[in-house]
Amino acid sequence: MKAKKGIEVPEGVERVLLHACCAPCSSAIVEWMLANGVRPTIYYFNPNIFPREEYETRKAESKRHADSLGIEWIDEDWDHEGWLCGVRGQEGEPERGSRCETCFTLRLTAAAHKAVELGINWFTTTLASSRWKRLDQIERAGQAAEAAAPGSHFWAQNWRKGGLQERRNELLREYKFYNQLYCGCEFSAAGRNEK
Repeated sequence: MKAKKGIEVPEGVERVLLHACCAPCSSAIVEWMLANGVRPTIYYFNPNIFPREEYETRKAESKRHADSLGIEWIDEDWDHEGWLCGVRGQEGEPERGSRCETCFTLRLTAAAHKAVELGINWFTTTLASSRWKRLDQIERAGQAAEAAAPGSHFWAQNWRKGGLQERRNELLREYKFYNQLYCGCEFSAAGRNEK
């Protein structure tokens, strides 16, 4: 899967820390990166996911996928209480509202700091592969994270382009991934149940 329209590797990027929300969303991105000379390190940091069983299921699938490809995979602690404190006051916000942008910023800031710690100059996120997420919010969150972690650079990329959305769906079936039906947080799940 070579570089396609709308997806370009920033100059000099050979390694990247890929913040991954789940295996289905990261699968086509990882495949594309490997085919285009970029070695990803998967960073699983998703304290928003609730309940714990859901978190563990998604985590296991992400690790299984990384192991199958020989990709370095890093698990960060599940600090759901800390995440709840971070989004306090925004619990009633609708999906794609301000709570989501706060959540993205919290998670991407952790990714940016981890990238610097590991000596990886670039970081990006699978959040930009979901049609349910607002790209402008993800880009602002990535820029805020970059500013908070000097030495890091955010690779702002719409990972839905170049056939990656379709390839994601193919890989989901090939790997028989668990495929969640909500973003992960209890507020998203509650909003979905109300509909």
